[in-house]
Amino acid sequence: MADYSRNLLQLAYSARRANTKVEVFCFGSRLTRITKSIDKRTPDEAMRLAGEAVLDWDGGTRIGDSLTTFIKESRRARLGRGAIVVICSDGLDQGQPQVLDKSMQTLARLAHRVVWVNPHKGDNEEYVPNTIGMMVADPYIDKVYSGHNYKSIEEFARELSKMG
Repeated sequence: MADYSRNLLQLAYSARRANTKVEVFCFGSRLTRITKSIDKRTPDEAMRLAGEAVLDWDGGTRIGDSLTTFIKESRRARLGRGAIVVICSDGLDQGQPQVLDKSMQTLARLAHRVVWVNPHKGDNEEYVPNTIGMMVADPYIDKVYSGHNYKSIEEFARELSKMG
């Protein structure tokens, strides 16, 4: 995901600038809220602060554990209830598949929609999940988008603006 992180953070920055209700989190081995970090006037400053806030960029991805934390926090703050939840990940997960399954099942019940941006999808319209994380999460995902280049991110942003 390192190759795609800056572009996806730029998408999050733009989404937050367009709608102050947008909350942004990053996850690796744990969940980190970066909404305040990207709430800056310039994208470069926002990206720098987000990078400083997330201490586990290369610590291995534990999607299920991170989503479990998000769900617990969202119950208190109602972040996920009725929301469009966008997960940007290649689905390479080092956690337990059962934890991911349970957290995705709960998230799908709470959220209005769960969409996943996976750069490994590329331009493949016939994309079939091929990582454990994506295979476990797939039944709970409303739609998978690519996000592997600027064109696909732009297309996703257009589609996201129509969701609601």
